[in-house]
Amino acid sequence: MLLGHYAVGMAAKRWAPRTSLGTLFAAAALLDLIWPVLVLAGIEIVAITPGATVVNPLTFISYPWSHSLVMTIVWAILFGTGYLLLRRYLTGALVLALLVVSHWLLDFVVHAPDLPLVPGKSPRFGLGLWNSLPASLAVELGLFALGLWIYARATKARDLAGLWGLIGMALFLLLIFAGAIFGPPPPGPETVAVSDLGQWLIVALAAWVDNHRRPIEL
Repeated sequence: MLLGHYAVGMAAKRWAPRTSLGTLFAAAALLDLIWPVLVLAGIEIVAITPGATVVNPLTFISYPWSHSLVMTIVWAILFGTGYLLLRRYLTGALVLALLVVSHWLLDFVVHAPDLPLVPGKSPRFGLGLWNSLPASLAVELGLFALGLWIYARATKARDLAGLWGLIGMALFLLLIFAGAIFGPPPPGPETVAVSDLGQWLIVALAAWVDNHRRPIEL
């Protein structure tokens, strides 16, 4: 899932108004920010298998340290605790921890049964929504529209950059999503990992947009 993770990040601004959208995006996408580093280091393994699912050509052979449920909870606690120590904002820390966990839950909906519960030998889970293109599009785009709507209602542009920046970011994310869904399979695992590291640019863009907007009372 791509847009869905950012959707819950945008929606979370409603409940953590003092937390930057960039930080909310980082929490929502955290597992996918950790995963490419582990792939490039040879710790986790992915293969390109065209037709693995209708939507996604990746076969996740091993990714227990980034995407097992237990490690997801560990990452959530670490991320939330680190934010609390740095910002002293308990509500934001709790929301961030929940966002990290939401990543596994959303992946559980779309992935084939490849998500482990714990590192090591573990049953694998996934509902396989990626086996249906119409259903995948409906869920991702629906979540994205809802998250964008909540964020737009929870904040107000300080200037033109806050208005057009949000519009531009939304269009940019839709463009990336379209490329991932309808583009050709990547040439190799390293290409996937390097391109996924580009999500840090999305985090930075979200922080910039949010800096040009302010929370409003709903």
